[in-house]
Amino acid sequence: MRRLLPALLLCALLFCDQAAAVPFWGARQSSPAETPPDQLKPGEWIWGGVSKGWGPMAVIVSLTEQRAYAYRNGILIGVSTISSGKPGHETPTGVFTILQKDKDHRSSIYNAAPMPYQQRLTWDGVALHAGGLPGYPESHGCVHLPSEFARLLFDNSNMGMVVVVAQAGVDADAVVHPRALSPIDPSTGAQRPLLPLPSGQTYAWQPELAPTGPISMLVSSSDQQLAVYRNGVEIGRARAVLHAPADAAPLGTQAFIVGQGFLPGEVPGLPGVRMPNWMRICIPGSQAGAGQVLDTNSIARLQVPPAFLANLLPLLTPGVVLVATDQHILPETTGGKLQVLDSDPPEAP
Repeated sequence: MRRLLPALLLCALLFCDQAAAVPFWGARQSSPAETPPDQLKPGEWIWGGVSKGWGPMAVIVSLTEQRAYAYRNGILIGVSTISSGKPGHETPTGVFTILQKDKDHRSSIYNAAPMPYQQRLTWDGVALHAGGLPGYPESHGCVHLPSEFARLLFDNSNMGMVVVVAQAGVDADAVVHPRALSPIDPSTGAQRPLLPLPSGQTYAWQPELAPTGPISMLVSSSDQQLAVYRNGVEIGRARAVLHAPADAAPLGTQAFIVGQGFLPGEVPGLPGVRMPNWMRICIPGSQAGAGQVLDTNSIARLQVPPAFLANLLPLLTPGVVLVATDQHILPETTGGKLQVLDSDPPEAP
């Protein structure tokens, strides 16, 4: 037994040394939610995501921008700087799904190099994982992410999540990509068509487009529209007005969640119908007031057509998330065409 103790201690020390050898790449905390993606410095990232139970995820990796965009239920919840494959080891473009997840992966090719939070895209070695982020492509084909962003993405994604790896065919200034909060199809990464609101029409409601699944909502004070998504598919859109005091600070980007119970009294114009309780939730850059329950006056500042509200209220169950922003979300107001970058089909593994 005495002879075994030194050997066991040596193994333990070697294990600790190996564990300690795993570097931590990138920023440890999220940048503010309002930070434009093109202003993130190498290693920086934004995460405003919530529980994995609230809708399907998809990731778009832009090789030209050296950015990764994470979507939940059709809405952008995270952006990160990346480092993709260097010349001679270019990251392949295409539409992939997560084939394997390994939190503590080490390379079988490159001297057991640590590749934490690996999410495999191909069986020949291409994956998302934490790694070096010098501000330009320097990997051997994988997509390097900041360590904490890689952990959050790993914890929130599921096997089979769609990952679109795309390369613009022209210079970076002409890169087209869905603006922050522009909806995409979680099953393909393609931009979702918006429900049309013809001249004079105040809302559109097509719940049959997605009969089941989690609900999330997005409202833009600049575009004065509210969109409703179920399982990543837009099922409703309405003209909306966000009333605010004249001296109010800019809205920025804020998030709210439906809680338990209801506000006192009925919804004006809808006899017998009550508004559920809403609570402000914390996102990067908007931590103030997190946990605050909204009162009737605060909720009444958002006005939508009564008929639209009557359709929407039965869907507002605990856990539904509303993102409110002063950013533009419509193609005609974002300053650029909203579409996913052109990409080639994936190569066979």
